[in-house]
Amino acid sequence: MASPSQNSNQMFPRADVVGELNPGMNTHFHVDSVSSEVAASKEHAEAQQKKKEREKKETLETLKSAIIISGIVVAVAGAAIAITKKLREK
Repeated sequence: MASPSQNSNQMFPRADVVGELNPGMNTHFHVDSVSSEVAASKEHAEAQQKKKEREKKETLETLKSAIIISGIVVAVAGAAIAITKKLREK
């Protein structure tokens, strides 16, 4: 075991009594770097996933509007062809 003279220069850090008893007044917070890195990476992954979902939704909306517009163009072209055939028959 260590003798008391060896342990005398090693002390526990002083406790913040006011901060512990009044947590609302405590403005000095210790941040665990590992936890904050995990939380940051999780937030980054969630943001990436939301971005991919948004891009997929935008792609589907663009495709949907392109199909609708092309359907309208085909319908108008078909109507124009039908009208010209009717006019030629007369």
